[in-house]
Amino acid sequence: MTSNLSSYRIFCAVAKAGNISSAAKELYISQPAVSKAVSKLEQSLNVTLFDRTSRGVTLTYEGKLLYTQVEGAFLSIEHGEKQIKRIAELGVGHLSLGVSTTLCKFVLLPYLKQFIHDNPHIQLSISCQSTSHTLSEIETGDIEIGLVGEPEFLGELDFYPVRTIHDIFVTTQEYLDNLKIREDSDQIDIMKSGTFILLDKDNITRQYMDKFFRANHIKPENIIEVSTMDLLIEFAKTGLGIACVIEEFVSMELANETLIKYKLPATIPSRKIGFVYPKNLSISQSMTQFINFYKQD
Repeated sequence: MTSNLSSYRIFCAVAKAGNISSAAKELYISQPAVSKAVSKLEQSLNVTLFDRTSRGVTLTYEGKLLYTQVEGAFLSIEHGEKQIKRIAELGVGHLSLGVSTTLCKFVLLPYLKQFIHDNPHIQLSISCQSTSHTLSEIETGDIEIGLVGEPEFLGELDFYPVRTIHDIFVTTQEYLDNLKIREDSDQIDIMKSGTFILLDKDNITRQYMDKFFRANHIKPENIIEVSTMDLLIEFAKTGLGIACVIEEFVSMELANETLIKYKLPATIPSRKIGFVYPKNLSISQSMTQFINFYKQD
């Protein structure tokens, strides 16, 4: 642009008023300042924008052409300002989130109804996928935030914990009783005779458990791999074996003794789940509201 925005604003005011003195009153500036701004704009464009008469001013052909474009631009700016104010007033926003199927069901979903009720103008885009996929998409900027188990290496990511979880092994009393009958002994080598149901090797929880096994020299010989925590729980309930699950997600089954805990020789350290996002990311108002919602709970 060959002139600044204020010059075009003064030009529009003069064009609407048809009089320099009236435009000066509307703009709360002096009449000479208005005349100077119009003359400066004409010089910069090398055209005459107004025909001056004793009654006021009228737009020339070039002036009409410019006014049509500039008026449209100012209307667009005004519309944009109104939208921004409306966003601020209503809390309008958007948040893209990645979460595993397990955490979506057991952690995210129980809170979504209340969050949406409290923040009806925030649009959520939720991708249910593996934790590794979520971390990858955060790094590429495809999503803004993830709900994950705390990664071992954060790198350029920040992690905000929201809950502590406990990995445990569960089974049915019937399965253990049948295992003793099959082995014809009350003293059985569970690592050799038992069937352990674990998540597949690409899963972050499985990787955490494999690391725990190695550190404590635990080596189950019979393993069934499944893709979701739901299947782990259901397979354990059917008496198929001993499943590694998250205690907080089977509280009802433990309470009614549909499942019982099976203790390993070593205690599994607790873990944290929470929100992960890039360190250099300018946190949006939507993300702040989302994190604070969990924080307050």
